[in-house]
Amino acid sequence: MQERIDLIVKILDEKKAEDIKTFDMSKEEYFVKYVIIAATLGEKHALSLIDELKTKLKSKGEEFLNIDSSEEWSVIDLGDILIHLLTPEHRGIYNIEELLESLKKNKTN
Repeated sequence: MQERIDLIVKILDEKKAEDIKTFDMSKEEYFVKYVIIAATLGEKHALSLIDELKTKLKSKGEEFLNIDSSEEWSVIDLGDILIHLLTPEHRGIYNIEELLESLKKNKTN
């Protein structure tokens, strides 16, 4: 699993995604094991990132279950990994990181 995460992060980093964060949710009551969040420069950049992920991951046997994309936010579902690509503005508005961190904290309290 870590190799898959590392490869995804490497691909995003090489294509200039910003502020890439990974969240291990495997010990939480969450619907995926890992969440990866990255900032994009806009819709064209997000589409470019998606194309690059598809090109490099499909050859490794990765299955893309669903891709939802808008101008501000794209979500890629790999089954046990969810990738969020957001503009910095929308990342700040929705603050998914805080939600994921609160799920982890609530379990320990």
